[in-house]
Amino acid sequence: MKMHILCGGRLRMRKSVYLPDAERTETIDLPVSSVLLRHAQGNVLFDTGCHPSTLNEAEARWGAMAKAMVPIGGPNDNVVSELATLGMTPQDIDVVVASHFHSDHCGCNEFFKRATLVCHRKELEAAQGPDAIRNGYIPADWQHPMPTQLIEAQHDLFGDSRMVLLPLPGHTAGAIGALVSLDRDGTFLLASDAAALRANLDREIIPRNTWNAEQASVSLREIQRIERSGATVIFGHDHQQWSEMRKGVDSYE
Repeated sequence: MKMHILCGGRLRMRKSVYLPDAERTETIDLPVSSVLLRHAQGNVLFDTGCHPSTLNEAEARWGAMAKAMVPIGGPNDNVVSELATLGMTPQDIDVVVASHFHSDHCGCNEFFKRATLVCHRKELEAAQGPDAIRNGYIPADWQHPMPTQLIEAQHDLFGDSRMVLLPLPGHTAGAIGALVSLDRDGTFLLASDAAALRANLDREIIPRNTWNAEQASVSLREIQRIERSGATVIFGHDHQQWSEMRKGVDSYE
């Protein structure tokens, strides 16, 4: 199995969203990733990043949220363009795993019309709830007629322990991560926003954009346990880690 780290956009936000002690005027630039897993039983995307239109028309798609989450990427910083560099199209993707339904993680779902969407039942319920838009769920990003498989607990996607989905609630009600086992490069935990930055994990800092702080703390401790067991944690938006990782055609195996 091969794992490709793909660019799904870039964002500028207030640093205090993730590190509450930061000055309110200080900003932080955040990479947005999508991870392609090329498994013998199918091609899987873990998250799909930001929709390409948000680069120039963020407010039209995101509304007021575009003032807090500002796209700063280039015209090809999206998962569809990234797949093209691998000689692939959205039609080549069999499964899309949604870590959660915030717009910077599911914005390109609409392009993957042939894929089955896998998400947590509680996440779908939250996105359909009465406070959904206020909680960051934009229908244009997550609400698409894809075949959907709902999970409620740990789920071995292909039944071979290569990609095991793990509930990591807190950032949202149904946030999930993925434990990926590769032959050469070892085990990786795709943590998404359950651990957005290295500092969030190391110092157990709970970001402001957290649905339930108590559950987020439990998930952070579980991620720490998995890291101690030897896994490499891939954070949701850590710039330093992003700059050091292999990306695109330079895969992990």
